[in-house]
Amino acid sequence: MSIQQFDAPLAADIANALASIEAIKIQPEKPFTWASGWNSPIYCDNRLSLSFPEIRTKVKNALVQLIKDKYPQVDCIAGVATAGIPQGALVAEALDLPFIYIRSKSKSHGMENQIEGVAKRGAKVVLIEDLVSTGGSSLQAAEAVRAAGMDVLGMAAIFTYGFPISDDNFQQHNIDLWYLSDYSTLINTMISDGRLKQEQLETLQAWRDNPAQWGN
Repeated sequence: MSIQQFDAPLAADIANALASIEAIKIQPEKPFTWASGWNSPIYCDNRLSLSFPEIRTKVKNALVQLIKDKYPQVDCIAGVATAGIPQGALVAEALDLPFIYIRSKSKSHGMENQIEGVAKRGAKVVLIEDLVSTGGSSLQAAEAVRAAGMDVLGMAAIFTYGFPISDDNFQQHNIDLWYLSDYSTLINTMISDGRLKQEQLETLQAWRDNPAQWGN
């Protein structure tokens, strides 16, 4: 299995694009709370890219190329709710493939679906994720796809923080993760162009050393 960055020059390009639209928020005085329960001085809101056609297309084309290169046998694209849904739909359209999306849990009404769309047993699926932190919610979606009788080829993400716990979780579930950009690339990009102040860097380093306990 693989947990890898797709392409180094592309990773820097994507990081610069996200920084240019201020998709990166740094506010240690009012930390963000992630779904995992961790406090964080940084938040990467890739959804903002959807409002910028040039960057939206850049991300879509990069994901399409990743899938063509790494998963040529794919026959269905799955978006991980909620932020993975729009990019997943764009990718599926570009590849002319069926699209489904996976809720965090089954609906409590109607058809009570967790997977929306036609989930064909045996289909070879690549999941599209917006952002990976610990990997918990992403892997829940992947296991829902497996439980429906489909074959998870792997996951393609726009961005990952690259935490060891995330790598461990993907390895335990035996699921590939290929990503366009990551935390280290983002920080280096922001340092090189002067967007990151020294005191912000020090805060981010302290958080990076112990993210589970930072801010508690």
